[in-house]
Amino acid sequence: MDPARALIRTALNGTAALAPGPAGRAAVELFRRPLRRSRVRPAELEVHRGAALEPLRVDGKPVVGYRWGDGERPVLMLHGWRSRASRFAPYVPRLRELGLSVLAFDAPGHGDSGGRHTSVLEYRRLALQLQGRYGPFEAVVAHSLGVCAAFGALADGLRAGRLAAVSGVSSVGFFPAAFCAGLGLNAVVERELRRRIEELLLKGDAGAWERFDAARQAEAIGLPVLVVHDEGDEVVPLGQAHRLRRAYGDRLDLVVTQGLGHRRIIAEPTVVDQVIGFIAAGQDTGRPTDQEVTPA
Repeated sequence: MDPARALIRTALNGTAALAPGPAGRAAVELFRRPLRRSRVRPAELEVHRGAALEPLRVDGKPVVGYRWGDGERPVLMLHGWRSRASRFAPYVPRLRELGLSVLAFDAPGHGDSGGRHTSVLEYRRLALQLQGRYGPFEAVVAHSLGVCAAFGALADGLRAGRLAAVSGVSSVGFFPAAFCAGLGLNAVVERELRRRIEELLLKGDAGAWERFDAARQAEAIGLPVLVVHDEGDEVVPLGQAHRLRRAYGDRLDLVVTQGLGHRRIIAEPTVVDQVIGFIAAGQDTGRPTDQEVTPA
């Protein structure tokens, strides 16, 4: 463990032994803020600059949304933690070739959007704003944190025909557990962190832990799912994908890659091919957004 992490572990674990509340407050501040904002990469610039802007707002924070196409037959893209919408640049021209529009946003605290932090609840509200403008989605493509947000939103008002989930987290409860494990924080800190997350990020909604647990929402989400995950993912273990496979059964296709890790996988050409093929298959079977989705 590097010196900074060791210092955090010693300080928070020590504080928690005497004052759990302050330890939880300090932990949630570390937890909820991206350490840095991702920039648009040179390979993404042309596609990024070709987007029409879609101004959005959530919890008083200005959010930059993007649209490629006229909004007809839309596909929604949800980026991951410390990422941004431009990471989906390789998908945009391929989806446009299929006659689909593409919609995305930089979540609060990410990319060019305002704010310093975000939550899965804000992802859902932003996705629903775009749905209100352009109707239900032909498909949703999501990465990492965006996968967790997508499943939760699909169980709670978002309508789509298909979901492609890359390097996804199956449950919002994974985040505090992984955060504490990575820093070596003890059970007291984790308990206080969960309490603070529920209070600050989930707005006191205790039911959000279950709604944003995709494995528990399999009956409520009645659409085909493609999951792509690398066996060596150092951020989100492959076990998260297997958990989804057990819950969704034959409705979920699992593709396991090698050597792509957690971040490089999203732009890998063979992965882009898999996702585009999955979405195109839905177009071949008619309008997928007519599919019934049972409310949670």
